[in-house]
Amino acid sequence: MKLKQGKEDSTAIKIMKGVVRENAYASDVVRIQEDRGHTVCTTGPYRYVRHPMYAGVILFVLCFPLSLGSLYSFIPASLIIVLFIIRTSLEDKTLLEELPGYKEYAQKVRYRLLPGVW
Repeated sequence: MKLKQGKEDSTAIKIMKGVVRENAYASDVVRIQEDRGHTVCTTGPYRYVRHPMYAGVILFVLCFPLSLGSLYSFIPASLIIVLFIIRTSLEDKTLLEELPGYKEYAQKVRYRLLPGVW
């Protein structure tokens, strides 16, 4: 089965590119980068949710079962999504405790992953 390849990036990829463009502190580990003057990012996709990269990854992971045409692939996709939700919660806790200005940002941008939901 050959998958369709479009010229345009998917919505999930666009979200992730927006995060990388807007947040110079994006990292694969949760740490406050004091050596680089870490500040809260409030522009781009961060205006809508506090963890847009994870929202993009979750959307991307949800597309795999659809593109594969396999209901069984929802099983690992669901596990990956649950792990990202847990990571989001833990990262948010760390940022609230350690990153100056994050509490105010969290009050302004109430949703972690999905506007209007969580």
